[in-house]
Amino acid sequence: MTTQVPVAEGLFTWPSDEPRLIASERDGAIVFPAEPGAPERLLGNRGTLWSFTTQQFRPPSPPYDGDDTAETFVPYAIGYIELPGELLVQGRLTESDPAKLRIGQPMELVVVPYTVRADGTEVLTYAFAPAETTGGGTE
Repeated sequence: MTTQVPVAEGLFTWPSDEPRLIASERDGAIVFPAEPGAPERLLGNRGTLWSFTTQQFRPPSPPYDGDDTAETFVPYAIGYIELPGELLVQGRLTESDPAKLRIGQPMELVVVPYTVRADGTEVLTYAFAPAETTGGGTE
């Protein structure tokens, strides 16, 4: 059995069937990631794609610490997701084809593999995936 750990403690609920990002709230302002010592608040797990771009080459290391190389790097998309009534959150997108993404598209928070450490531990991070729409919009 593979050991799985979050990329950072206190970033998102884990393990969870319905993961949520952990923010903080102070004086009416919501901050993500959560500020140490501030009251925590779980953010909504659905929103809309506000903006995005694609990462076509391996970012420099550091700070990037993926387990790929320039030859094995797979392009990915990052975007801002508007969480209704809360804030904009930047995150990786599970869909990297810009032709399959559109501004205003419903998105849902998911937990995905990020990298594998030398000891075999799988590191997980949060991302946003296109949400299945059933006529209800965002939650």
